[in-house]
Amino acid sequence: MKKVLVIGSTVVDVIIDLIDHLPATGEDVHVRTQRMSLGGCAYNVSDSIRHFGVPYILFSPVGTGVYGRFVRENLAERGIVSPIPTPDMDNGCCYCFVENTGERSFVSYHGAEYRFQAEWFDLIDPAEVDYVYICGLEIEEETGPNIIAFLEKNPDLTVFFAPGPRLLRIQPPVLERLYRLHPILHLNETEALSVSGEATIEKAARWLYEKTASTVIITLGENGCYYYDGREEQTIPAFQATQIDTIGAGDAHIGSVMACLKKGDSLSDAIRKANRVSAAVVGSSGALLPDEEFRKLSL
Repeated sequence: MKKVLVIGSTVVDVIIDLIDHLPATGEDVHVRTQRMSLGGCAYNVSDSIRHFGVPYILFSPVGTGVYGRFVRENLAERGIVSPIPTPDMDNGCCYCFVENTGERSFVSYHGAEYRFQAEWFDLIDPAEVDYVYICGLEIEEETGPNIIAFLEKNPDLTVFFAPGPRLLRIQPPVLERLYRLHPILHLNETEALSVSGEATIEKAARWLYEKTASTVIITLGENGCYYYDGREEQTIPAFQATQIDTIGAGDAHIGSVMACLKKGDSLSDAIRKANRVSAAVVGSSGALLPDEEFRKLSL
């Protein structure tokens, strides 16, 4: 089986559990707990792929400084070494503020983990991979075109693009280049409606399909997940969960979809399993689902 190439960031998630709500200007609030964990969209996605036993390459630069050291040491404990040489720049982090409803807000400090140099892609043997994951945060950076150039040189690769809320901030010429690669888009409902300007997910999916001529997957939270592939459309029901926090739920979903497709599942079955995994992530603290919790899903 060929590998999934996961391009993107690995950061330190500083998870801050608030007692009540995000503070207004000038307000003081107390927190319940705070802790540090491995995070970043690419790492979160790769960990979901790992759960399914699908081979992958985490192509993620790890910078210097206190956060870079934390990332490098924790990856080493998991037997993961990035093929990218260490950039001479601090690694960043993400402050994850979790309200008592389980909803989260992010404040990110971007460092070396988001800036991909063109020469790094010479380290990849395209014959080893067939699926590629990319995120909007890296494409938004001034070095984002370096990622797109690699994909343009390897048009046989199947690209999964999870742009997140940054989709509207990517420069239109860059986005057009990316759309011409026919990526499978993975967005949530708010993102799909915002970028398309449409009032329904069905219309938003068709608007996006016209851009990419490829499958559009739109997650709907407790209402499940909708997809449109140019011929068929379907909404796959969600699995109910007690919401602890929503950190990493989207990453777990797209990682699970990719892994299940690699193992031969249909798209609807892959989404159904991904819904179950993301529900489990929502029902646990932080972005990463512990191995014992994944085993309980019996997938």
